[in-house]
Amino acid sequence: MNDKEFLENIKNGKMTIDEGLAYLKDFNFKDIDIAKLDFQRKNRRGFPETIFCQGKEDFALVEIFKAFAERRESVIGTRASKDQYALVKREIPQAKYDPTARIISLEYESLPQIGNIAICTGGTADLFVAEEAALTAEFFGARVSRFYDVGVSGLHRMLNKIDEIKKANVIIAIAGMEGALATVLAGLVDKPIIAVPTSIGYGASFNGISALLTMLSTCAEGISVVNIDNGYGAAYAACQINKLIEEK
Repeated sequence: MNDKEFLENIKNGKMTIDEGLAYLKDFNFKDIDIAKLDFQRKNRRGFPETIFCQGKEDFALVEIFKAFAERRESVIGTRASKDQYALVKREIPQAKYDPTARIISLEYESLPQIGNIAICTGGTADLFVAEEAALTAEFFGARVSRFYDVGVSGLHRMLNKIDEIKKANVIIAIAGMEGALATVLAGLVDKPIIAVPTSIGYGASFNGISALLTMLSTCAEGISVVNIDNGYGAAYAACQINKLIEEK
């Protein structure tokens, strides 16, 4: 809950003084031994907390989600497996999961959808990265437009959608193989582009390194590049840009 909701809950009797004191005790962060949970990230950074699920022990992941659920704090978990979701769901029935994006979400407060972020992919095989970016951006309060399978091997597909893509405040370009999508888009639009190389491709693509190097070496201006398969990181940066534009 935000500060106003907290005070209103005390005022209206929905929260007792003792409950309020317990809430304030963990106002900045909660130490549960295995993790230090940041409950003030939204106030400092403008967006709710995110949990990176991959590699976490089952008991640790469940305890982390339970701590956020107890405070009714919205949170998403990225790189989550179906088995991890099943464990969280058992303890927190309201938890949701998207198997393509591999995101677990607890949403107690829906942010208004503002602006427009265009998410473009080179191919359908990039969908797992694209949906991680799309769901993250929507969770952080951005309006998202999806343009999937508009890669450079069939340029007419992109050109057919370019007028709609140009309406976005910021564009996320996601591609594997040779990773040329961001460069081609940058030559056609006047918006900032965040490029995401993916690990999709045959042997010489080196699990995304080829696409990463192409994007880093581009001759097109206005492109920023995040790490391989990092749809979350691209969405976060895009949401910051989108928010600044809409707040003007």
